[in-house]
Amino acid sequence: MSKMMMIDGLQYSHWSREVFEQMRDGGLSAVHVTIAYHELSRETLQNIGQWNRMFEIHSDLIIPVHTAADIEAAYAQNKVGIIFGFQNCSPIEDDIDLVAIFHQLGVRIMQLTYNNQSLLGAGCYEATDSGVSRFGKVVIAEMNRVGMVIDMSHSAEESTLQAIEISQRPIVISHANPTFFEPAKRNKSNKVLSALAESEGLLGFSMYPFHLKNGPKCGLDEFCTMVAKTVDLMGIDRVGMGSDLCLNQPISVLEWMRNGRWTKQMDYGEGSASNASWPESLSWFETSADFPNIVVGLRDKGFNEMEVEKIMGRNWLDFCAAGFGPK
Repeated sequence: MSKMMMIDGLQYSHWSREVFEQMRDGGLSAVHVTIAYHELSRETLQNIGQWNRMFEIHSDLIIPVHTAADIEAAYAQNKVGIIFGFQNCSPIEDDIDLVAIFHQLGVRIMQLTYNNQSLLGAGCYEATDSGVSRFGKVVIAEMNRVGMVIDMSHSAEESTLQAIEISQRPIVISHANPTFFEPAKRNKSNKVLSALAESEGLLGFSMYPFHLKNGPKCGLDEFCTMVAKTVDLMGIDRVGMGSDLCLNQPISVLEWMRNGRWTKQMDYGEGSASNASWPESLSWFETSADFPNIVVGLRDKGFNEMEVEKIMGRNWLDFCAAGFGPK
């Protein structure tokens, strides 16, 4: 029996051979990795350079993904395909030409915002949701043209709904959960999830404890119940995994994610002054090697083998096949 196709829609771990081996041990054929949060273009190019070196050093474990066929090649070779993504639009600065340039360098997914208002739209932490900006509309059109997927994981409600409406191609919410499960600012309403499903977009379920009911104490059965209820709302073809795994990262990385260069005061994001560090990990999901636990949980919840494989990776593969390339 061939192994199951599994894809993780978002990670930002401290990359190392050990982490790549955990990905392979967990059965992953592709991972969408964050290569920028608040970095500008030059810094992002340096990050791509570091990844190119890792592709050389660890060529027996990882390969770059530019097309869905690259994911299938990784699957066939028992390697892990690496999909480049931005969690913010900062790398393109104020220059629309950089969308195509970064696409040429392998970037396939970009969030329009990261919690705050950006040049493209409103983040989920803003008091006022102004929607997608003028610049945002033309960037969406350019992303559609070249085949870079729009990600609204950290965006505000109206901005997300507008992006779904404006985009001529399906968008992704790569790592978030429904607000009916946990009312975190980063999670998404039924209105957003319904619009996402109707437009043939994709939701990646997050295992980041701040996005889960009972935080680090959330059980596998609770998580899989959330998946089942979301499938009832969106359909079996519209969901996948987006773990938001940030493994082996120092607190300085968490502070960069939350603060960037935009504030002098410490911003705690989804945490607080009394809970300022990384959350405790889930008992059933500590590293990528634990993905098989979710397979077991979904089977126990009553999903058949075809449905489990869709949730664990096939839906992501189909989404990438439709989204990674010129229209």
